[in-house]
Amino acid sequence: MSGALEGLKVVDLSRVLGGPYCGQMLADHGAEVIKIEPPQGDETRLWGPPFDDDGISAYFSGINRNKRTVALDLSQPEGRDVLLKLLEQADVLIDNFKTGTMEKWGIGYADTLSKKFPRLVHARVSGFGSDGPLGGFPGYDAMVQASAGLVSVNGAPDSGPVRVGVPVVDLSTGMNACIGIMMALYERNRSGKGQFVDATLYDSAIALHQPHAPNYFVAGATPKLVGNSHGSLAPYSNFPTKGRNIVIGAGNDGQFRKLTQLLGKPELASDPRFKTNKDRVANRPALEAELRTLTKDVDGESFATMLMENGVPSGAVMEVPDVMEHPHTRHRGMVWEKDGYRNVGNPVKLSRTPASPRSKPRRFGIDTRAVLAEAGYSAAEIDKLVASGIALTEIRKA
Repeated sequence: MSGALEGLKVVDLSRVLGGPYCGQMLADHGAEVIKIEPPQGDETRLWGPPFDDDGISAYFSGINRNKRTVALDLSQPEGRDVLLKLLEQADVLIDNFKTGTMEKWGIGYADTLSKKFPRLVHARVSGFGSDGPLGGFPGYDAMVQASAGLVSVNGAPDSGPVRVGVPVVDLSTGMNACIGIMMALYERNRSGKGQFVDATLYDSAIALHQPHAPNYFVAGATPKLVGNSHGSLAPYSNFPTKGRNIVIGAGNDGQFRKLTQLLGKPELASDPRFKTNKDRVANRPALEAELRTLTKDVDGESFATMLMENGVPSGAVMEVPDVMEHPHTRHRGMVWEKDGYRNVGNPVKLSRTPASPRSKPRRFGIDTRAVLAEAGYSAAEIDKLVASGIALTEIRKA
């Protein structure tokens, strides 16, 4: 089947995680994405082990499927001329250079690209944007988790603040860039004009502060470290069993009553300390102690399933290999396999035009000649670009 974005042409200049993730989201749904790497390659090609048989790191392979790969030296004027030639047919440009780099090269959006290509949507992923007190500073996920307050709300009193274990800021910024691109393309249908999409790690991290920011704005509250618990809801925590730990979240009084019944102690629901969520939050330590006593002898996975069957949200604490091999993961199409490549699937499910794996992540520079030929360069012109080091075609292993 054709993807929803078939016919959309994207030039992806980004490296590392946020930008490439955005490009992959578009590519999975049918866009033609040309990934342009610098002469040294995207540094995540070397972020390993592990590496596959082509020398491509697992890190790189997770966010660069369904793309063609070209290598250009954009620091040279001739390389930028090639980029401009490719943009003649493009709908979208993605970059995550340090802010000001494109402008220094004379190909910034406001002064150049918007005038040469008025329908182009140019999305930039950056740490903090180009202006303001932090504007222009570099941004990596963990550092922005810290500076935007996410580390401060994650962890337990005994552990202290802890970084979130997945690169949630990078990934959410890539998603926000993708959303912004689609909004800009939709608006282009009315105006005929492209626009600049400004997606920053800092903004994305702040937007994740639910419910901490609303609690602060409404009551001036500073979040406290609660570990696996929840500041506004109880019970909502991780509990021991004789097997895997389970997370239980009773979001209303009815769910809490059902939980106590299934644990064999229904009188807890009428205990004055636990009758309402407000009561349960106020007496969280006592409530969690009672529940830990009751859960420690049940089988975690089967009891979590029983709770779900009875309308109480819960889940056994699974490890990554368990999740990737789980029947529901497979049922949801969340593991993709293509030509020996295996990785997570695309979470955006469309009924008529589903996302699909078309090509596994490709070796460095493997598509340079073909892409330049399609853009109108002759074989002799491509040879000249390769000989000068402006375009690279060699296939490298990590």
